Amino acid sequence: MVHSSSSIAHPSSIPSQIFSSAEHLSNKLLSDRPSLIIGSVAVAILTILLLEQTIYRAKKAHLPGSTWTIPIIGKFFDSLNPTLEGYKRQWASGELSALSVFHIFIVMASTNEYTRKILNSPAYAEPCLVYSAKQVLCPENWVFLNGKEHVDYRRTLNSLFTRKALAVYLEVQDSIARHHFALWLKTAKESNGSPQSIMHTTRYLNMHTSLRVFCGEHIPEDAITIISDNYWKITLALELVNFPLALPGTKIWGAIQSRKVALRHLEEAARRSKEYIANGGEVRCMIDQWVKDIQDAREKATMEGSAKMPREFTDHEMGLVILSFLFASQDAMSSGVIYAFQHLADHPEILAKVREEQKVARGADYAKPLTLEMVDNMPYLKAVIKESLRLKPPVTMVPYKTTKAFPISSSYTVPANSMVIPSLYPSLHDPNVYEDPHLFLPDRWLDPNSTANTNPKHYLVFGAGPHRCIGVEYTNINMACVMGNAAVLMDWEHLKTNDSEEVQMIATLFPKDGCLLKFSPRTE
Repeated sequence: MVHSSSSIAHPSSIPSQIFSSAEHLSNKLLSDRPSLIIGSVAVAILTILLLEQTIYRAKKAHLPGSTWTIPIIGKFFDSLNPTLEGYKRQWASGELSALSVFHIFIVMASTNEYTRKILNSPAYAEPCLVYSAKQVLCPENWVFLNGKEHVDYRRTLNSLFTRKALAVYLEVQDSIARHHFALWLKTAKESNGSPQSIMHTTRYLNMHTSLRVFCGEHIPEDAITIISDNYWKITLALELVNFPLALPGTKIWGAIQSRKVALRHLEEAARRSKEYIANGGEVRCMIDQWVKDIQDAREKATMEGSAKMPREFTDHEMGLVILSFLFASQDAMSSGVIYAFQHLADHPEILAKVREEQKVARGADYAKPLTLEMVDNMPYLKAVIKESLRLKPPVTMVPYKTTKAFPISSSYTVPANSMVIPSLYPSLHDPNVYEDPHLFLPDRWLDPNSTANTNPKHYLVFGAGPHRCIGVEYTNINMACVMGNAAVLMDWEHLKTNDSEEVQMIATLFPKDGCLLKFSPRTE
């Protein structure tokens, strides 16, 4: 068949046609500059988004989790209103699972094995609490130290939690608890006994107790009110996920301003304590104990002619330590106390046993201040507290950040600079360790051969490893003081609502309805 020559371009004419077409396209683009800009921006954005997905999928590898991540924000909206049920679904998806929020790649561990491995691997991961924590609590805060520097710092602070020191603190705790319960009863009478949320009253009780224990009279009463009013902003900013930039109006920005206010008062308290102890004052609070320990160590080194003198701590360093203790005592302790009130109200037969034990341990003299010896004779109350903290642990997870690639298992390595989260809640509700884990059963702790007692590695309320909570005994004694005094001084009824068993996650766990209680004085 013969084709018409007009239907096929001659080979020699093809290059000139190409250049002609290119010139035409170039002229069109140059004449339509807005389209060029829009097209270039669209290509750039598409390239960035594709790169983001590629990196996420490469980091995620075979782990359970979303196949694709929402561009830029990831699961940010899911994290704005976190729910315990949502975390349970994440834990159920696998022993290790992945997600991403604002380009922060996160690996979440659900099993006791992987959780403990993270907590005990300081060579690979360091605590970051939440992504915003360093901005809020200051990056130089001791809680973010790792390795030998952290060990040395912690060794110094251990002296603040000796039995002798705890006995001094208990005098303060007992006095303040009684004072606040009198206020609670007065408020209840004025409101004609109508149920009231104890969310914020408990938080103020804890703040008042903490600041008086930590700083004594070195911090004025009005400063306690100021810090308490401002500290709520810090709590809100220490949720697992927040808008990452400290811009005016954001939670992180508000928390930083509140931290500045609190830290100024705490530094001043440290300065006053140093002056007080130097003038021969007796130890009345935690900062006094710290200053006295340094003074004694310095005098001993001088007498022995040692060239190595104990480390001195600046007012700023001491203030930062107290700030970190406030974070633990304010949020975690408030959660623990609120749920203890709720659990005892919902189980009057257990509250009756607590009261019977109090009668024996105190010799029926409830006006007499608590002592450590009395607390030693309260095994049932201790079991109640331990079980309440297990059932509703204030802290469900403790985020860490990988400092380098972390080979967490034989088949997966967590990338460097990722967030890796050991989850405490699943271990505390493991049915193989805690029979009927959803029930409030303090007696499980009274049998030394129970699976609860023979598997102590599962009781992760206070964490594990080198960063395990330094104030375990302080917490248990303070809760025993609060709940023991409450049991003998007050009666309380719980108004159950549809939200009573629902959990609100604000840094720590709280009942969604704020725990509505009706108080009345106990006459027995």
